[in-house]
Amino acid sequence: VAVIELSDVLKAGETIRIVGGETDFTQTVESMEIEHQKVEKAKPGDLVGLKVEQKVREGYKVYKI
Repeated sequence: VAVIELSDVLKAGETIRIVGGETDFTQTVESMEIEHQKVEKAKPGDLVGLKVEQKVREGYKVYKI
């Protein structure tokens, strides 16, 4: 699970790219939560928890594709 602060709107079903260290992968946003409540859409400034397919660390960059 990764927790990220959004700078843009993010919706379930959209594709993101995560880059950092030797990690660089893309995935579809399948599950997203704010304060342990499942949401389909989040707005800039929200802190969201995303289920990710690979190990990630603080400082990695997340891009919406």
